[in-house]
Amino acid sequence: MAPPSQPALPSVDARGWCLALALSVGAAVSLGITRFAYGLLLPAMRTNLGWTYTLAGAMNTANALGYFIGALLTPRLLRSRGPGELLWGGALLATVFMALSGFFTDANALLVQRLLAGIASALVFVAGGLLAARLGARYPRHGGLLLGIYYGGTGLGIVASALLVPWLLERFAGQAHGWQWSWWALALICAAGTAVMLWPARVMSAWALPQAQAAAGGPQQFHWADFRFGLAGYTLFGVGYIGYMTFVVALLRSQGTSAAAVTVFYALLGVAVMASSRIWARLLDKHHDGRPLATLNALLGVATILPALTQWWPVVLVSGLLFGAVFLSVVASTTALVRHNLPPAAWAAGISAFTTVFAAGQIVGPTVVGWIADGPGGLARGLVFSACALWVGSALGLRQKALWRS
Repeated sequence: MAPPSQPALPSVDARGWCLALALSVGAAVSLGITRFAYGLLLPAMRTNLGWTYTLAGAMNTANALGYFIGALLTPRLLRSRGPGELLWGGALLATVFMALSGFFTDANALLVQRLLAGIASALVFVAGGLLAARLGARYPRHGGLLLGIYYGGTGLGIVASALLVPWLLERFAGQAHGWQWSWWALALICAAGTAVMLWPARVMSAWALPQAQAAAGGPQQFHWADFRFGLAGYTLFGVGYIGYMTFVVALLRSQGTSAAAVTVFYALLGVAVMASSRIWARLLDKHHDGRPLATLNALLGVATILPALTQWWPVVLVSGLLFGAVFLSVVASTTALVRHNLPPAAWAAGISAFTTVFAAGQIVGPTVVGWIADGPGGLARGLVFSACALWVGSALGLRQKALWRS
């Protein structure tokens, strides 16, 4: 039988839009800053501390390992704490660990800080995704857009990092470890974001689970086997996209790109992330299978390989814009897949499972790309590997079917 039709519900009111925007700060903190700002810091830290690309990539591998641990812990914590408490509590912990990263120069200590920050960011990202799914269920006419707004909030963090970090690196370039100021400034932004998230965490935690109509044609609980192709495709998304976000700035700098040009590139990428919620909302609402995941992974592969093929600046900018316009919508597509195919009580398990494999892919990606970059071909060859991983993930995503039985 076909999936049940949604009951008529009102359009999103002003309060709903404000909740979505405030909630999106969670993605800005957990990914936009805690994860991706490191890519801007990597060239300066690598030069100052004498790292290889393999060690530089291992920093984001440690962060991804923490994210993996956090994703495994989140379902258990949700049973006792609730998503609202995990949202702001995880953001507070991420703020602390970001600040601590500015006090160390030892690689082992920094690896530990990146690990702990990854655990905290997973709590924020999964809890925020669950609340965004509930918000989308409350206003089903705009469900895809509301999910996109949450994940697109990552762009806020990317833009803030792009405007702040290169300026601070230049401002304190004369100091022995001038990059430390960037960690402290980013921690202050995380603290401000944590304060903003208190409101949606408190309001939405009081909401009851959305009521779903009987879904006799589909599963009532999350089962890994039902989503095996989507999970596999999403794992390879984690492998592929993180290589770009970790090393693209280092590649541009190694090619002689100025700090100002890097700021423009990264800021435009972040703006494109914020715009992506509108671009792909209809795709996420229309398809209940793996087609959105496949389509977006394929486009992301194109964006990833472009800087490896040419240094021509217009093409490099197209790469950043396309990448920004797509990559967080891949994340939103998996939450939409869960929301379309499972009852609300099973959403937390589904979102956590996709977050877990996403984190597993991110563990592999940075170290492999860094290892490739230390050999012949450098960072460009590493991005070719990333693009290939994304295209294989696209092929797997295309095999994911909707779970409603005919």
